Amino acid sequence: MVKLDILSDPICPWCYIGKTNLDRALEQRPDHPFVIEWHPFQLNPDMPREGMDRRTYLEAKFGGKDGAVQAYAPVVEHAKTAGLDINFEAMQRTPNTLDAHRLILWAGIEGRQTAVISSLFKAYFVEGLDIGDRDILADIADGCGMDASVILRLLATQEDEQAIRDKDTAAREMGVNSVPTFIVASQHAVPGAQPTDLWLRVMDDIIAQRTADA
Repeated sequence: MVKLDILSDPICPWCYIGKTNLDRALEQRPDHPFVIEWHPFQLNPDMPREGMDRRTYLEAKFGGKDGAVQAYAPVVEHAKTAGLDINFEAMQRTPNTLDAHRLILWAGIEGRQTAVISSLFKAYFVEGLDIGDRDILADIADGCGMDASVILRLLATQEDEQAIRDKDTAAREMGVNSVPTFIVASQHAVPGAQPTDLWLRVMDDIIAQRTADA
């Protein structure tokens, strides 16, 4: 098998689009060679723990309403191409994602990372939920077969907070400055929300090489 490490943030629309494109490729190659692991990268590591009003955040980041609209135009276009209906109107807050990344880390221990990632994207981009809210994170965990009461107890502590920060720092020191970033076989970095066709070619090349080697 080939390791596919994915650095992402669950409030990143390009990560949502990139995962959707990858998922479609994986569905077309049920014998795909990838073992997937998700890693943290906070788009806003200095975000207040309680998050902030989304409109205020976007206008501050992009220099006003017009700047925010212009910056998100490509997101809307690519989401539509990917068949995603992102509910921007429902997204009232931009959360701090430290706790969401802790949940993703713990989901990995239980082999439920992909399910949790999918649920976080749906919660934020479709349902407009505040995924910085610990009760919402516990509900997501429960829906993915994890013990919500255990997750709530862990979230009330500082368990693995520093581990997430350290992983984020390590990614930046490695040269990652945007997400999603996909790392194939610990060697080849593939940045951005790549189209499904690219992933099909990558998998076909890996499968062909393995067949030749055998």
